[in-house]
Amino acid sequence: MIQTIRKAWGIPELRKKILFTLLILVIYRIGSAIPVPHVNVDLLGQYLDNMGTTILGLYNVMSGGAFAQATVFALGIQPYINSSIIIQLLTIAIPALERLQREGGEEGKKKIQSITRYSTVAIAVLQAVGYYFIMKNYGILSNSGLWAALVIIVSFVAGSSFLMWLGEQCNEFGVGNGISMILFAGIISRVPTMISGMYSGLMAGTMAWWVILMVVVGILALVVLIVFVNDAERRIPVQYAKRQVGRKMYGGQSSTLPMKVNMSGVLPIIFAQSIATIPATIGAFLPKPAAGSFGEAVLNAIDSKSILYLAIYFVLIIGFSYFYASIQFNPVEISNNLKRNGGFIPGFRPGKPTSDFIAKVLNKITLFGALYLGVVAILPLIADKFSKTSLGIGGTSVIIVVGVALETVQVLENQMLMRQYKGFLD
Repeated sequence: MIQTIRKAWGIPELRKKILFTLLILVIYRIGSAIPVPHVNVDLLGQYLDNMGTTILGLYNVMSGGAFAQATVFALGIQPYINSSIIIQLLTIAIPALERLQREGGEEGKKKIQSITRYSTVAIAVLQAVGYYFIMKNYGILSNSGLWAALVIIVSFVAGSSFLMWLGEQCNEFGVGNGISMILFAGIISRVPTMISGMYSGLMAGTMAWWVILMVVVGILALVVLIVFVNDAERRIPVQYAKRQVGRKMYGGQSSTLPMKVNMSGVLPIIFAQSIATIPATIGAFLPKPAAGSFGEAVLNAIDSKSILYLAIYFVLIIGFSYFYASIQFNPVEISNNLKRNGGFIPGFRPGKPTSDFIAKVLNKITLFGALYLGVVAILPLIADKFSKTSLGIGGTSVIIVVGVALETVQVLENQMLMRQYKGFLD
């Protein structure tokens, strides 16, 4: 990775793209340190510390801690991610959007991107209004007048919209996926806090040195597992029949149909975590139950460190993995495309036998990928449960960081390869 970045830095064009990407990330971190007015940041931080097991804690992790400080970029890119997921699901449910995506070409992609942008702003408005009322109801605001409410809500919405624009600029003029890079920067910014917390615990005697060593070894092992599974894929052999067009003979070639083990990425974990934390979120807004009561037992059962929560979380990850795999990889459509282009899988007739075989392979691969996601997501929570300390970084964050790093390096390698071909042809 370091060698690839060093080679890319030696190429003027790629150097400009890398510097532009770094500029985008610097702007993001500056905006994440500018708080909106009329908010008591200390009270807000104390409140969100108690809400760490709820969906608000998830938003705080994804925003790199900006959510707990009520900064301009407090909402982060969550509205854009939510909007993209919703539009992706609607393209399957609504035939008009599905036709626009498949047959619309470049113009269709632009229309879907425009719909996604407007949906992002709408979701940002809803989240900003909800966040404002949470702070107002718990006495976190120093001024709860109409003008203060307007300033706070507009600041949150403008910050989220500006981040979306920065991500698109990074896509066009920078390196890699802009939204992923911003998410990457937000998660990485929490690492110094985690290291300082471990050091303080070691100096105070509340954390043993062997616990820190096990945490470091565990994170490194997790990174190795993610890198290994990220590039893993099942390649189904495909043979193309020979066909004559005029006086020329086409086809007769062999190829492969690649199927990634983890084709859903980190989305199943994000969705599963959002749903699994709903009971804890509702319980956090209700009055605190008396000690030893049934209400306290229920709150302990739905806590993020309880066995029940871990089991439900694991099952939801597996379910959403199958759901996203069925959305992204349609065996019937793949089989029809192979048949239309004169391709077939050796040993299986074109049509239904081919689609049944692809579906069977897809189910097996998805099961392995779902178990992998479940293990990566559950292990840090189990470590928190038994070590009595918070790692400050979860399996979701590690998957995102490693995935974005690998994707960015691959983009740099592809661009350097294109320049080598261009120089050879010139």
